[in-house]
Amino acid sequence: MVRLNRIYTRTGDDGTTGLVDGSRTAKHAPRMAAIGAVDEANCAIGVALLQPLDEGQAAMLSRIQNELFDLGADLATPGTEFTPDEMTLRVVPAQVARLEAEIDAMNAGLAPLKSFILPGGTPAAAHTHVARAAVRRAERAATEAAAAETLNPAALAYLNRLSDHLFVLARVVAGDHEVLWRPGATRAPCDSPGGT
Repeated sequence: MVRLNRIYTRTGDDGTTGLVDGSRTAKHAPRMAAIGAVDEANCAIGVALLQPLDEGQAAMLSRIQNELFDLGADLATPGTEFTPDEMTLRVVPAQVARLEAEIDAMNAGLAPLKSFILPGGTPAAAHTHVARAAVRRAERAATEAAAAETLNPAALAYLNRLSDHLFVLARVVAGDHEVLWRPGATRAPCDSPGGT
């Protein structure tokens, strides 16, 4: 159980922060950049959850928010042993598989794509796309950190799959208001206002 009695500790005033194992690292270290990007993605999902969603969609996003907190704890735990235990939170392949099953279930009711999707259509779809882009940023930060030190492969796979999940969910919630990209649609010359 987490218990926070004090919000500020002053221990980070020197530009470092503590990891789960008690070691300290620079706040600008790649591992910390990845943890911060995951936090931003979680915030974006929180905003998406405020939009009109059905009960199943809201439940998926709520579950994902909790898992992203676990994923942040995973990234904050150095080491090469990725089996969770009572004291260590780790993302596991079963969580990635659940995302895949949800993607497949949502995608089954969608028409095949004939173009890329523009972020928008409805407020719920737009906010879900913002969350998707934030997850992509988190994935880029996590893979950069993984190039320097060992991270849980399941955590990296989770972020990769989550961006796909949010893309498909955005399509679902956009419904008939989905906006397709029209390549080169504005290349034709047009009259400038007041031109001759």
